[in-house]
Amino acid sequence: MKTGLTTHVLDLTNGIPAKNVKVELIKIHGPNEEKEFVATAFTNEDGRIDSGLLPDIQAGEFELLFHIGTYFLMVGTTVSNPIFFNIIPVRFSLSTDKSHFHVPLLISPWGYQTYRGS
Repeated sequence: MKTGLTTHVLDLTNGIPAKNVKVELIKIHGPNEEKEFVATAFTNEDGRIDSGLLPDIQAGEFELLFHIGTYFLMVGTTVSNPIFFNIIPVRFSLSTDKSHFHVPLLISPWGYQTYRGS
């Protein structure tokens, strides 16, 4: 059974897993929303980050920053100038009632979708 926080990025434009996407994890603190950098990782050949972001679940509010503009440039996908969706922030809250949370992201240069995965 997996534990911690994982993610999976799928490139809908090219129909492939999005490999080498930089993903940063930020923890949000308090009413002033102070941001604390937690980790950076890159998706693997399958577009996944299965460890390294948050190995042990902590309660709180977090944000994943997906650097998809750089990814689309690397794979040669035509993008606008400036890139319309360069960095996608996904903000969510975790509780300690589960030991694993999965946040997938489906991407194109013009849109994205996310959900709470399993």
